[in-house]
Amino acid sequence: MTEITRPPHCLAREYLEHRTHSVEPPPTPDEIRRELGWVLIAAERQAQAECDERD
Repeated sequence: MTEITRPPHCLAREYLEHRTHSVEPPPTPDEIRRELGWVLIAAERQAQAECDERD
């Protein structure tokens, strides 16, 4: 299974500080999923399920 890594605390604080003072609207749920890599996890699970069906 894919190992999930966390960013360093300083990078998380920097990102949150930037988002707090940003005039841009918040990211869409799809953009958040992409940034967190959830799309890759879903794709990996789907590929594994397809492989299991063939066996």
